[in-house]
Amino acid sequence: MGTVLAFVSQKGGVGKTTTAINLAAAFGKRGIKTLLVDTDPQGAVRFGVGLRRGHPPHGFSDYLDGGKSLREVILPTALPWLRVILAGSVSSSASQEIYRQLIEETPLLGELLEQARERCTVVIVDTPPGLGQIVHRVLAASQHVLIPLQCEPLALQTTPQILRAVQQVAAANSELSLEGIVLTMFDPASPSCTRVTDYVREHLPNMVMDVTIPRSAAAADAFAAGQPVVLRDPEDPSALAYESLATELAEHLR
Repeated sequence: MGTVLAFVSQKGGVGKTTTAINLAAAFGKRGIKTLLVDTDPQGAVRFGVGLRRGHPPHGFSDYLDGGKSLREVILPTALPWLRVILAGSVSSSASQEIYRQLIEETPLLGELLEQARERCTVVIVDTPPGLGQIVHRVLAASQHVLIPLQCEPLALQTTPQILRAVQQVAAANSELSLEGIVLTMFDPASPSCTRVTDYVREHLPNMVMDVTIPRSAAAADAFAAGQPVVLRDPEDPSALAYESLATELAEHLR
């Protein structure tokens, strides 16, 4: 039986999706059977995961509303050991209300993740920013959670909220454990970045991952090109950091 790793954050723009994509690709490169699931209705995973050309637009939302089967929404990537389920048609819809209702009112999300665990070693789930019902439902069906935290003061202020939310769900889901906080977008030339990093490591010493993800133009360029940076530019410092993060997590998740 595999395991589900949820990526959650209180605010957007902290590198959550980029980290989820590159960690999934790093696992896939190692021959670890991995599935990346996008539950964020913004659907950003589709832009940077390295899908083959001409892939269909459907995904998780189309499975929820009964329009597609699970087999139809699991898509191949450039890596044989990595598959992806995109957010689907909800990402181009004017309203996301039906999507949210289906997640809240049906057991389909939990059932999908349970089936995925039976077939994959690691199931990585990218969630929308915030602490809404989608995030709560994903955490309720997960075994592990990782919190990307941008190295900036505003992101730091939201950390207690997301930690309380994880603790609340863990009280009901005894399988759920916090893998840690991963610091992202670190710029050693920025005094505020350094202060935030030092503060977090001092005050949350047992929660912060050893690896820090640096801010990288190559990572942004790779995303714009539709590829994980661990594949497009594997010697870039950000790619090396993602690979190190995969090493740090691999034994726990397996």
